[in-house]
Amino acid sequence: MTQPDLRVTIGGLELPNPVMTASGTFGYGEEFASYVNLHRLGAVVVKGISLQPRAGNPPPRIVETACGMLNAIGLENVGVDRFLSEKLPYLRRANARVVVNVLGDSIDDYRALAERLSDAEGISALEINISCPNVKKGGVAFGTDAKMARAVTEAVRNATRLPVIVKLSPNVTDITAIASAAADGGADAVSLINTLLGMAIDIRSRRPRLANVVGGLSGPAVKPVALRMVWQVARTVSIPVVGIGGITSAEDAIEFLIAGATAVEVGTANFINPRATEEILAGLIAYLKEHRLASVRELIGSLQLG
Repeated sequence: MTQPDLRVTIGGLELPNPVMTASGTFGYGEEFASYVNLHRLGAVVVKGISLQPRAGNPPPRIVETACGMLNAIGLENVGVDRFLSEKLPYLRRANARVVVNVLGDSIDDYRALAERLSDAEGISALEINISCPNVKKGGVAFGTDAKMARAVTEAVRNATRLPVIVKLSPNVTDITAIASAAADGGADAVSLINTLLGMAIDIRSRRPRLANVVGGLSGPAVKPVALRMVWQVARTVSIPVVGIGGITSAEDAIEFLIAGATAVEVGTANFINPRATEEILAGLIAYLKEHRLASVRELIGSLQLG
């Protein structure tokens, strides 16, 4: 059998395959370049970028849990100026397709970031982290309120020519309502899920194991929740869905595609196995050949319910 067609399209952005990295788990890309051919991946989604550098939360800020991990890094990053001058040039040289995850405390922050990044050579798309608190609304996360989700999406959409992917928080009652609001605001795609809120306690000291008390749960433990939410959202919106959450193998990625995801992002697995993304891609190709599927697109949304 000839090589299967792995190409997928997200908001006008054609990717050579559906395997991407998840923001916050792959650094700025260069950190993994000795393990993975960055050009071979569908896209590299870099660590979240803010207008100004952020130091993040005090340690301890990572705790291993059963089948996963809790993190309270606090969105530490170098800021947009240093990203453009110090990090992006390497990714351009590596010929990687770059998706920049952006975060802010206000709609103005998101708009300003979109404008700055839109003119930079070598950026393929923006992923909007709406799990951040809106400081002007008392700290309520953009991603937990449909009106705010739509407003921040519209602001970014109007500020950039790049494809806009909105990353959804699972910490809501109805994720389909937030996905629909993002779509109405002009999103080209949605990605989900971001981490679930959790905590861990040291029973000897009776103190939280994270300095921030709570953190984001990721890893295999969240996969069933993520898969269910991706399936729900893919049935609700007409824009592409990018699946994230506990993907550690080709089988996991294939489940998300069958559930309706157009592409996937690999996150916590990168900490365990820095070659996880390429191995997942190889496994996906092997599956398509085994099942005599000419294109990965034949898998997308192919869940049989009857």
